Amino acid sequence: MFAQNIIGPQVRRLRVRREWTQDVLATKCNLAGWDLSRGTLAKIEAQVRCVTDAEAFALAKVLRVELMELYPASRAEIWKVLGMKDEN
Repeated sequence: MFAQNIIGPQVRRLRVRREWTQDVLATKCNLAGWDLSRGTLAKIEAQVRCVTDAEAFALAKVLRVELMELYPASRAEIWKVLGMKDEN
């Protein structure tokens, strides 16, 4: 099975860096207007649930980071997450 999103690991890393539990991040998302459960957040972090552009934007806002910080640092990491080979 391939990953359903490429931001899950970064969401987890940023959440843990802030010493927030999944419940805390889900609550902060709810307070910001996105009805997100802890279970859905767990699926996002585990890369088993797709994330829309709007949801990625909301996560970046709540985590107080630029949107690009949710994406892997290198193109090779992105290809790896997607289970594809980098042709370049």
